Order: sequence, then C-alpha cells, then structure tokens
Amino acid sequence: MARSPNESDRARARLHLLDWLACVAGARQAPVAAVARMAEPDMLTRAALLGNVLEMDDVHRAALLHPGPVIWPATLSAARQEKCGMDALLDGAVRGYEAMIAVGATFDAHHYAHFHPTSTAGGFGGAAAAASIFALDEAATSWALGNAASVTGGLWRMRHEDVMTKAMHAARAALEGLWLARLARQGFTGPVAALEGEQGLYAAMVREPRPMVLDEAWLIHAVSFKPWAACRHAHPAIDGAIELRAAGKLNLPVTVETYADALKFCDRPHPVTDLDAKFSIQHAIAVIADGRNAAPEDFTPDAIAALAEKRAQVSVREAAEFTSAYPQHFGARVTSGDAVVTLADTRGDPERPAGPDMLRAKLDSLVRWGGLKPVEADRAAEIALNGTSVGALLALIEDWLA
Repeated sequence: MARSPNESDRARARLHLLDWLACVAGARQAPVAAVARMAEPDMLTRAALLGNVLEMDDVHRAALLHPGPVIWPATLSAARQEKCGMDALLDGAVRGYEAMIAVGATFDAHHYAHFHPTSTAGGFGGAAAAASIFALDEAATSWALGNAASVTGGLWRMRHEDVMTKAMHAARAALEGLWLARLARQGFTGPVAALEGEQGLYAAMVREPRPMVLDEAWLIHAVSFKPWAACRHAHPAIDGAIELRAAGKLNLPVTVETYADALKFCDRPHPVTDLDAKFSIQHAIAVIADGRNAAPEDFTPDAIAALAEKRAQVSVREAAEFTSAYPQHFGARVTSGDAVVTLADTRGDPERPAGPDMLRAKLDSLVRWGGLKPVEADRAAEIALNGTSVGALLALIEDWLA
C-alpha cells in the first residue's frame, strides 16, 4: 500500500509554502515579473516564473536542485482545477518534492556539468504533485513520470549570459509536469523505463547514475532553506563571515576556503550585474564586512559599485576537505587575521535547521522588497502556516501579482 504524508509532513510542507510565497513576493518588481505580467494572463504561470528569481529558493544539497519554485506552481494549479482542500494540496507537494529529489539525486557530476537539475528533474516533481491531487493510479502516474523523462532538458549555458532563462527552467518544469499529469489522467501513455531503459534519460544525460534512495521519511525533510539573497554555494562563506562579525573579529582582508563547485559557480571577483553579484563569494563577503545582511538590496548595481574596494580584499580557494564532503555538506572556512570559523554545514540546512523566526524574518524582508504592505506578511504567514482554504491562498497570490 502506498504511504501517505502525515501531519508532521504537512507541517513541513507549510514551511516550504511560506518560503516560496516569500520568494514570489520579493520578485514582484524584478524585470522577469514585468515580462510575465505582459506575456502570461494566468496568475499561477506568472508565479511560476518568479520563485527562483532572487536566488533565495529552497535547495536539496545531494540532488543540487531547488524544488520549491517547481512544486508549488504545479501543485496549486492542480488544486485550483480540482477545487481540493489544503490537506490534498500539501500531500501533493510532499509527493512532488519526493519525486523531484529522488530522481535528481541519481544524477552524476557529468550531468551537473551540463544540465540544470532543477529543470531536468523538475518535471518529475510537477507531474508527481499533480498526479497526487488528481488521484491518478499507479499506471497513470508512471505514464506522466515517463513522459517527464522523455522531454526533460535545461542547459547551464544561461549562466554565462545576463538572461532570464533560469526562471523559465523552473516554470517550464512545473507547467510541463502538470500538463503531463492531465494527459495521463485521460489515458495518454508514457514509457515507464524512461530513466534506465535503452535510449532513456540516463543513457543520454548521465554517465554513472547513483542508486535511487527512498527512505521512510519523506525527502522534503532533507531540504534546506536559504536565508540570504545569493547562490547557495556562497552561503557557507556568508555564514562564516557573519559568525566572525558577531564576535567582532571580521576584518579585511579575508580568505575563504570551500569546495570546488562553490568556486566554479561563485568565484567572481568583478561582478557587473545583479546576477553576477549573487554568484560572487567575493561580493558576499564584502557585503557582510560592510555591515550589511545579504538582503536583495545588497546585490544591486549600486552595492556592486560601493563595495569594489572591499571585494578586492577577499580571496577564495578550494579546500579538499570541503570538496570531499560535498554535495552532502556545503562547508567553508573563513579566515580573518588570526580568527577562523570552519563550518561543515550552513544555516538553514537540516543539521542547522531554519526555525519559524528565520523564515518569518525572510518573509518580512521580501514582502518589503517586493513593494507590498507589511500586513501582507501577516496574511501570508497565517494562510501558509494555519490556513485551511486553498481559495484564500490563491486569492493572496492573485492580489500580489495582479
């Protein structure tokens, strides 16, 4: 018999819903939002384009992907269609997180070198979430998942240009998964061996697939929250710098040692755009050294210009101990003079969990950054954490994105 989420799992899903709402609120005034308003009449399609714009979306370390911006638009769209209750919505989200993470965690370093796992694994999550809400049987769910494998994609090329493609990756995965579940509901078949079968996804995109691991605990409990408005690979350095600053020991110059992928993505000593700054460890350390808190306003062109001298005093290098522990652990060592902070895990990881206070502070900050009234943070927190009406949740998003 298939297992079902319990109240603890639903409570965890509510935290991720709150986190996604915060990200959507904060992205309201981003250039992507203006394009979405003109191009997409559907409110949830617009929301799907906003969830990862600020680089503050939740993240699973081993799978190296961001479930929230994919799962919630797919789940809400299916729930709107079915007019279901909050428990069904939350159960769908838990199952969507499970499928997306379980598949994404089987991808190898070769896959990650070329493909964006939020996109390549996202369709599985969107399909599983919608299939749960549509109450599809095992065969129909398998068809939807098989077709998600059949059409998956998402190249990292967009990291090398100042473009909006990353937001589209998450939205495409969400909406495509939803569509495939709708098709399967009507008997549209799909290849059930689409991962490991001949000419399947692994053959095309993965050299050494890892075993799929499904534990008794739902995988949503292993997802990390991001407190700061930068790429997650920069967060261990930010965390260490904040600890040094709190102890009164953060003085430039600063050296950061971390894992190889953090440098591959975030060794950018001379950022030019907002996105560059979010992917710059040097800029992130300069932000903390300047007394700031790594909020969205600290990664704008004005901040980039203001912090140039401080950035020049930050050096980064790989340390084998962190590379060998990655991706199960995102760690770093931050050194300022004789003061050193070494972190195996960073704030918001399951080992150092985000509490309601941290998530509420994030919500308040992003509601303000998105140009909404402070009362909207109260409204969002009440609906996400205690609400029983999916209609109220949809109305909130409609009001924010109208």
